[in-house]
Amino acid sequence: MNADWGAIFDWDGVIVQSEAAHEESWIRLGKELGLDSPEGHFRIGFGRKNEYIIPNILHWSHDPDEILRISLRKEALYREIVAERGVEALPGVITWLQCLADAGVPCVIGSSTHRANIDQLLGLTGIGHFFQGIISAENVTEGKPHPDVFLKCAALIGRAPSRCVVHEDAFVGIEAAHRGGMKAIGVATTHPLAELGGADHAVTRLDELTTDFVRALLTSSPTRTVG
Repeated sequence: MNADWGAIFDWDGVIVQSEAAHEESWIRLGKELGLDSPEGHFRIGFGRKNEYIIPNILHWSHDPDEILRISLRKEALYREIVAERGVEALPGVITWLQCLADAGVPCVIGSSTHRANIDQLLGLTGIGHFFQGIISAENVTEGKPHPDVFLKCAALIGRAPSRCVVHEDAFVGIEAAHRGGMKAIGVATTHPLAELGGADHAVTRLDELTTDFVRALLTSSPTRTVG
C-alpha cells in the first residue's frame, strides 16, 4: 500500500558525500581556464546552480553561452574525479531508503547538480531502484533557494507539497523546502548539527529517522528540532 506522503532528497551531502570532488573540480577548472577564484567561493555557492555561481560568485563570465560552456566543463571534470576516487552512499542512507520503500513512501531526487552526475553515481552506488524519478539542474530555471525543484519533485510523485518532506544539507535547500510549503529535515554532513536549527528536524545520519516520526512531523506546527 502506498503512503499518502512523499520523500524528496537533495543529492550531494544527503545521499552521497561528494563535496570534495565538487570543490576539486572548481579548482581544476580555474587552473585550466587561468582564472582566479574569490576566497570562500565554494561555501558561498554551495547548493546553488552553476548558472548562478559563475557570474555572481566567481565573476568569470556574464555571457550565457560562455557560462554554459564553463558549467558543462566543470561537471565533466567532476565526473572524472568521481571515476578516479569512487563514491559510496553515506552511512544510514540505504537503511532509510529501504525503510521508506517498505512503507510504500515514494522517493524522488531534487538536486542542483546535473543529471549526468546523478546517473553516474546511481550506477556506482547501485541505489537507483529506490527512486521514482529525478529533478535535476536541467529541469529548472530558478535554482535553490527558489522552491521550483522541490515543487516539481512533489508533482512527479503525485503528492501535495504539504505532504512532502525534504532531506537537505544546505541552508539554501532548507529555505527552498520551506518556501515550497514543505517540511525540511537537515542532515549534518556539510554543516554541524547545531547550525541546522532552520530545519524542522536535524539528524547526523538518515537512519536515525523513522516513518512514524516523519509522518507526525508532516502534521506538526513548524517548530524546529535538532536530534
